[in-house]
Amino acid sequence: MITLRNVTLRRGTKVVLDQANATINPGEKVGLVGRNGAGKSSLFALLQGKLHEDGGEFQWPRQWQLAQVSQDMPETDQPCTEFVIDGDTRLAAARAAVELAEASDDGEAMAHAYTDLHDAGAHDAPARAQALLLGLGFQVNEVDRPVNSFSGGWRMRLQLARALMCPSDLLMLDEPTNHLDLDALVWLESWLKRYAGTMVVISHDREFLDAITSVTLHIDNAKITRYGGNYSRFEDMRAEALSQQQASFSRQQDKIAHLQKFIARFKAKASKAKQAQSRVKALERMEKIGPVLADAEFTFEFQEPAQLPNPMLSLREASFGYRAEDGSATTIVHDVTRSVLAGQRLGILGANGQGKSTFVKTVARDLALLTGELTEGKGLNIGYFAQQELDVLRPDDTPLEHMIRLARDLSAAGALSGQGTREQDLRNFLGRFQFSGDMVQQAVGSMSGGEKARLVLCMIVWQRPNLLLLDEPTNHLDLATREALAMALNEFEGTVMLVSHDRALLRSVCDEFWLVSHGGIEPFDGDLDDYQRYLLDMAKQKREAVQAAQRAPAVKAKAEPVVAAVVSPTPVAATAPAVNPADQRRLEAQRRQQLAQKLKPHKKALADLDQRMASLQTEGAALQQKLLSALPPAELAQIGKRLKGIEDETAAAELQWLELSEQIEAIEQSEAD
Repeated sequence: MITLRNVTLRRGTKVVLDQANATINPGEKVGLVGRNGAGKSSLFALLQGKLHEDGGEFQWPRQWQLAQVSQDMPETDQPCTEFVIDGDTRLAAARAAVELAEASDDGEAMAHAYTDLHDAGAHDAPARAQALLLGLGFQVNEVDRPVNSFSGGWRMRLQLARALMCPSDLLMLDEPTNHLDLDALVWLESWLKRYAGTMVVISHDREFLDAITSVTLHIDNAKITRYGGNYSRFEDMRAEALSQQQASFSRQQDKIAHLQKFIARFKAKASKAKQAQSRVKALERMEKIGPVLADAEFTFEFQEPAQLPNPMLSLREASFGYRAEDGSATTIVHDVTRSVLAGQRLGILGANGQGKSTFVKTVARDLALLTGELTEGKGLNIGYFAQQELDVLRPDDTPLEHMIRLARDLSAAGALSGQGTREQDLRNFLGRFQFSGDMVQQAVGSMSGGEKARLVLCMIVWQRPNLLLLDEPTNHLDLATREALAMALNEFEGTVMLVSHDRALLRSVCDEFWLVSHGGIEPFDGDLDDYQRYLLDMAKQKREAVQAAQRAPAVKAKAEPVVAAVVSPTPVAATAPAVNPADQRRLEAQRRQQLAQKLKPHKKALADLDQRMASLQTEGAALQQKLLSALPPAELAQIGKRLKGIEDETAAAELQWLELSEQIEAIEQSEAD
């Protein structure tokens, strides 16, 4: 058991914990949450033994084996598999004992050492290490590549694999999802659910925390509060506590009213029934935790776009990739023919390396289209959030210098949309994103990842875009800022194309998904739950293929006869008094008839809606196909207008469909009860 009793912890002059108390029981999986700067990392360092308490009592079992992810960037030419195996400290100790025993030529010591080596799992260590590597996104042909041949993000995955390889009683993970894409994240969740020890994790991914944690420690005002449950349960309980504590909360009530208005507006914004259900649930959760959201320090909104071209852009037989200096091209995604319409909310899915970022960079004009056509709508204004913030930021410049340069560039291009460009106007705008006082003159290179991400968001919002291209925008954002981003994106009037491993953001923002896979881009017919099942199936197939390839050819032994087990009959429980079968059938028939009569008008309306939505879908598909041909501007505008009307009619029909489905389900449930 880990125990903190009246612990005081200081970092310089700042008191991050003030007589804090907490308990972590063996086997618990704990999420550590709190605002940026609240003291999460300091408490983490205390648990790791890197800091010592300034007061109070801190105890943890000294016999526990600790596993953690090293933050060092390894610079070794060691093969990946061996690098990960070295993370197994028990196996390393057993190997060292074998070497020592062999050097001393002590037969008894060698016998014990080889037994310990076998018990440590030496025979299957390569297979265990490679299973971790494959789960974290490495390809089969990469498991024996030198460590230093990979980029920084992939080396951090190697450090994570090394930590998971280590037998441990306590596993400590600080933002383990930052360098993972969605398929690796789903695998990691599955692995951590099976982990038998105690775990403490810091993460800003709410769905990740919900999936793997059963206890939440919240740091606020230098105190630690323990909540039994995952992050969503913590939010519910904290929202209830905040509501009870506040006698006067007019500001909060204004925000909650805004939330409710927002929810009412966007419940009908989905384009598929399954997506609609997922979106409604996310919005209802936001309504439920209104006090928590209202309590957040940071909120923002995108300004209304100056114009909304429809379609935003059209792709015809387009190929995406990279062109080398010698002119040779590497094609990653090819032959894409699709249109992006005004108001769409597209989530871009796909495994790492399939071309998601390449596609987004090309649409953002950072990369040139290799072949085909990309036609932009008149007045298209793109707001691009790059996965690496420094792709759009200059480390030596200040936030104010970034805004001044942006204002100057847009003014020269004639792309301003009524924004104030005076220095004071820019300072005021930066203040809305928590850049005030000396921070506006601070070099960007000295800022945290979250501050850099917030600055990029500030620059995007100021431009008043009508198409948002967001490539992993939440990597460095805390939970409060992620909620603010989700709210702002849902209120945004333009089009959103989002690449993210943050499933909560994808669920609350996106109405439909495109899957980048096998060199193409196709609509993904399902929701995120369907996609997670798809990823797990793919991972299973990959593991089975690797295991089959690694299996040494073996001589087939004669199959032993299979002895069938004799199964005794299951005892039959005592039955209720007998009922006349004919009477029973008659009663059941009457109930079915009554239920059918109750449901008849609802099912008739549901069938009509299905027919209506199918008709709208057919009409929309035909119009989108027409957009791919050369048309006069007037006809293009007319088609775009009709497509917007189809979208609105479909959204209204889907809301009715959901309400009818819920009514039918309620009637059936009441009859069953």
